[in-house]
Amino acid sequence: MPMKTNRSLQLWGIYHLDREYAQSLGDPLRTVVEASSKLAAEEEAARLGFGDAWAHPVTLDEATKARWLPKRLQRQQLIPSHDGGNHV
Repeated sequence: MPMKTNRSLQLWGIYHLDREYAQSLGDPLRTVVEASSKLAAEEEAARLGFGDAWAHPVTLDEATKARWLPKRLQRQQLIPSHDGGNHV
């Protein structure tokens, strides 16, 4: 029987921390990361170069709207479309 971890990974959308600035840009979904918590998602976003990150849980469908995805997510879950976005 496989061992279960206490926290499973989930998808987190990374947005701009400054909500007023984000709204002036149309509140873009900057990227999506997999993490076990909000803090871990924000730390992973910073590691990827997304400073001042605010993480919020997203669905796989919402993740397809991200401006940039880590290669691991592109390969495993999402397929690039011809219009520059991503689809499942």
